Amino acid sequence: MENPPQRRDSPTSHLRASDSNRDQVAALLGEALSTGQLSHEEYSERLDSLYQAKTVGELEVLTHDLQVERQRPAASPVSYAPNASTEPDNIIAVFGGADRRGRWRVRRQTKALAVFGGVRFDLTEAEFEAKEVEITINAIFGGAEIILPEGVEVRCQGVGVFGGYDVHNSPDVDPSAPVVVIKGLALFGGVSGRFRRRRDR
Repeated sequence: MENPPQRRDSPTSHLRASDSNRDQVAALLGEALSTGQLSHEEYSERLDSLYQAKTVGELEVLTHDLQVERQRPAASPVSYAPNASTEPDNIIAVFGGADRRGRWRVRRQTKALAVFGGVRFDLTEAEFEAKEVEITINAIFGGAEIILPEGVEVRCQGVGVFGGYDVHNSPDVDPSAPVVVIKGLALFGGVSGRFRRRRDR
């Protein structure tokens, strides 16, 4: 390889590389090509090495000599939790409220019912059990608020009947962040969403 990068081990070098890790490095290589830091030949060679890489360390060596803006691990929008549960998380707020915040675990499926009550989900410090999670909120004469970490992809499929779902996607989606699918019915009620950085608590 022409002008091959040199390897520098980091505390995470031994970890197995994920598809999201590869996608992130591919984006950085594309940026380096567009700014003239890599020739087309160098880009092709590093891209070939990218898809053969098995560890994070093998990916790091492909970009450490480039002047590109890297996503800092400490500022990652989410954390993932191992040992995912197959049981959905059921939350009920009838003539009352329910609040999930701090270091709580977002399961693959979360189901919430708000009847003459309110539900608040703050996901900015939460641990996600899967790359894609589904939150179903049925608000009947009630409401719900979802606070999302910047970078997550949001797919809002909620339906409003004499009510509404006001949840939009992030302006800057991070490919390493999870997908949050929001479903449900707002009947004489409302569901809103907004984004906040993890460190701005």
